[in-house]
Amino acid sequence: MQYSADVERMCPVTKGAYHGPAPIPEEGAWVQAKQLEDISGYTHGIGWCAPQQGACKLSLNVKKGIIEEALVETIGCSGMTHSAAMAAEILPKKTILEALNTDLVCDAINVAMRELFLQIVYGRTQTAFSEDGLPIGAGLDDLGKGLRSMVGTTYGTALKGARYLELAQGYITRLALNDNNEIIGFEFLNLGKFTDALKKGTDPQAAVDGAMGRYGQWDNPAKVIDPRAE
Repeated sequence: MQYSADVERMCPVTKGAYHGPAPIPEEGAWVQAKQLEDISGYTHGIGWCAPQQGACKLSLNVKKGIIEEALVETIGCSGMTHSAAMAAEILPKKTILEALNTDLVCDAINVAMRELFLQIVYGRTQTAFSEDGLPIGAGLDDLGKGLRSMVGTTYGTALKGARYLELAQGYITRLALNDNNEIIGFEFLNLGKFTDALKKGTDPQAAVDGAMGRYGQWDNPAKVIDPRAE
């Protein structure tokens, strides 16, 4: 340790009582975090790249400073999906400090990691007040039974109105319209259920039929349209 001559000439003054850091809530306990091993929590965060052409939702399960589980979901950029594949290999087993200073291949994922780091070290995680937090595997619960991200894709123009293309229920196959051409319902294909049925050897048409669903006022529409073709 080097000190300047000005500091060397100073007389010592004893420091008063040391109270430590303010406690933060972590998995149902109040913790005075002094080192990485003191940090635990499960949380989510959103990141975006510099040109803002894509975004990442990152979910981390941290136990004693170590990332034990990572869920990386991306949208809007084809290259970002491959970055997410690499990030899923990179993040587990790293400390949160290592992860913060790791190149996660994509700006959006790096920004998401920054936002999560702030949540985690300030005690703002989803499990701040949940005793023992969430088990490893909680990230899969966020995806639901089909183990697919919940994606919403809709499109609209002033001339032709709105088109629902994909919602949480699944891939939109048809829209139901009333007499005023307003959307009153939709038909969807749950791609998770459909793919699971195919893997079990179900006939493709039967798999499609079993994965179809309808939402809204579908019984007596004035018109039914294909949102991608009509």
